Amino acid sequence: MATTSRVRTTDTALTTAETAFAFLTYEPAPLAFDARPVPGLPDTTIPLDELRTLLKCERYDSDTTDELWRQLAHHAREWGPAWVVGAIGIALPALTHLAAKISRGRARHADDVDSEVLAGFLHALRTADLTPPRLWLRLCWAAWRAGVTVIKADDGEELPLNLPSGSRSPKMPYGHPDLLLGRAATAGLITTDAAELISATRFGDALIEHLAAERGVAASALRMRRRRAERIVAAAVTRGDLSTPVRSYRPRNAAIAA
Repeated sequence: MATTSRVRTTDTALTTAETAFAFLTYEPAPLAFDARPVPGLPDTTIPLDELRTLLKCERYDSDTTDELWRQLAHHAREWGPAWVVGAIGIALPALTHLAAKISRGRARHADDVDSEVLAGFLHALRTADLTPPRLWLRLCWAAWRAGVTVIKADDGEELPLNLPSGSRSPKMPYGHPDLLLGRAATAGLITTDAAELISATRFGDALIEHLAAERGVAASALRMRRRRAERIVAAAVTRGDLSTPVRSYRPRNAAIAA
């Protein structure tokens, strides 16, 4: 769970949570997690700050991560506020990274994004079904979706400056980028999977790292597939091949991006 630093002039929801987490881990009696029931973790009790460091420095499989977060979510739900703060503290490196990615280029919304990311994660921590797999990813997805609502709401509230008035014909090719991707897939220029990958990660809320984990492939491999497909679509747009809808699927295997 990597961190992404941001310069702050005031406390935010995430920095406040970090301060609260620090209080829990002070000597002589730091809050500690019993790692013995979690396969793959050391067979001992670990102070929460040391557990967070361990998770940042070591890679664990999904079975270990799922059981860890089942235990942390159970503690947060059953053992009181200290364990809510503790679970959030363990997740803070990832939450900070997600919030920074969402608010990149939109510094004035960073505080609101922090608040929504934390609120989304906390809601999922309290309510998510703990039985299905990929619990950690599902908690992160909840945080990501909550944070993105801040940016989406802002995009809908303001019109760009110097917006021309009156009606005029749109430039070709017409339509939302998803329509262009659909036309490219229908024409056989790229695969449907490639179109969905571009749409989900460029225009939707999906993180390519999460999709890679769900599919069991390397994130770098998915980025390469996306880049290859995007180049094909860009070339088709430049040629004007996607200016009108394609009525039938005509695969051209030599040009398909997988």
